[in-house]
Amino acid sequence: MSLHRVARVADVPEDRGLQVEIGDCKIVLLHANGQLRAFQGECPHAGAPLADGALCHGRLICPWHKAAFRAEDGALCEPPALDSLKRYPLELRGDEVWVDDQPLPDAHTPPADDPRTFVIVGAGAAGTACAAALREKGFGGRLIMIDREPDAGYDRTVLSKFVLAGEMTAQDTPPLRDEKFYREQRIERRQGEITALDASAQTLQLDDGQSLHYDAAVLATGGAPTPLLLPGANLPQVFVLRSKAQAEQIMRAARPEQRAVIIGDSFIALECASALRQFGLDVTVIARHAIPFAAQFGEAVGKAIRALHEAHGVKFITDHEAREITGDGSVEAVLLDNGLRVSADLVLAGVGVHPATEAFASLPREKDQSLHVDAGLRVCEGLWAIGDIATFPLNGQPQRIEHWRLAQQHARIAAANLLGADEHYLDVPFFWTWHFGKNYDYLGHASQWDEVKFKGKPEQPPFIGLFGDNGVVVAAVACEQERAMAMLAERMKQPLPMQEAWRLVGELSQDDS
Repeated sequence: MSLHRVARVADVPEDRGLQVEIGDCKIVLLHANGQLRAFQGECPHAGAPLADGALCHGRLICPWHKAAFRAEDGALCEPPALDSLKRYPLELRGDEVWVDDQPLPDAHTPPADDPRTFVIVGAGAAGTACAAALREKGFGGRLIMIDREPDAGYDRTVLSKFVLAGEMTAQDTPPLRDEKFYREQRIERRQGEITALDASAQTLQLDDGQSLHYDAAVLATGGAPTPLLLPGANLPQVFVLRSKAQAEQIMRAARPEQRAVIIGDSFIALECASALRQFGLDVTVIARHAIPFAAQFGEAVGKAIRALHEAHGVKFITDHEAREITGDGSVEAVLLDNGLRVSADLVLAGVGVHPATEAFASLPREKDQSLHVDAGLRVCEGLWAIGDIATFPLNGQPQRIEHWRLAQQHARIAAANLLGADEHYLDVPFFWTWHFGKNYDYLGHASQWDEVKFKGKPEQPPFIGLFGDNGVVVAAVACEQERAMAMLAERMKQPLPMQEAWRLVGELSQDDS
């Protein structure tokens, strides 16, 4: 063991971590139950500096995407990270902290001592997180993942944020797990599609004619982009964005100075508008709403995001709808319902997604084609559904939420329940959206509120806004307030009075000043 003096005990704050470095090795020191611990200093998900996060209720919360780790041992509590933190040996010598630069050994793969076969349909955020959680929680049986795409699960969130901006190629999209992980964890990956499911016989029919029996299965097929049902929508320069392959198609067609028309004002649509504008295209958005995201973020933040887009040259058309895409063999224009012709070289549809459940027609489905699940995410005996395709109870109401992190939270709950637990979703939904270099964080899932207050101005970040209903925080939105949002991600799991929330935000602001 090679120990290095890295800090004094008094240097380590009680409410967050302290980053120290040994050469190129970044380590975060934490107070946990009166003792000091040393863990890897960067989040295993995207490399966020964990010392910039918050320490709350015995958990360290990542500042960027709100992964949570148990402060006592670094164990993963909440995604989007899929790994626990590496822990480093630590020794106190008087008032000095000494740390080894070599981490303690990781846990090993569970022994193959379980005769059961678990099948996960879908290898995106939810499916990959479920497979990782099953092995983490000790399942040693056969584990099969089936997905229509040839590649292992990857970080789909970068496609609309960075790939379309030309900052990253589609092939550089980070995998959620590398090939070594699948090999070491004995996870079988099969490319293919499910054509039928027999829940009573616990069998899946594949498009290659094979039938697969399971002891338990998790459906995690996610959402499929809603296609444009317009004349001309089949022209080759009309796109949707969901996969790496689709991102590659868009970037093969896109050239700076071209004219892009985006139909729709979903989060994906406006992230694509930001990215393509940064890539140098002339961008026009045909939007359903004069104020984007008002239903989620409120009008003040929605106006600020639209103003940010307009300041970068994005044009909005909000009073009219697209009726036709014209062109002789290639896109030339989008015709609106008032006869206006908007010239275009490419068209991108961002009108939302629908649950990809066509193969599960034998199961009862909701009006939106999602699968109804109970509080433990179970469809029926031996079968679970998670992520974008699941309508699940949240605060006593059935909800379907299309969030990347929530899909992974579902995955960990389902994994535990496959192994005999009875866990329910009791967390706070979180997502983030990226526009012209600004990251907007959102916590909660509020359909109504009776007050909203801001610290700072939405049009001039940093700011944070809290939405209250009957004096309790039901949602929060922020830009450049990462530690405050990390703290709220944990505190909002219990009813949080608005007054107390503002006190917490004020204390964190003072600490950071």
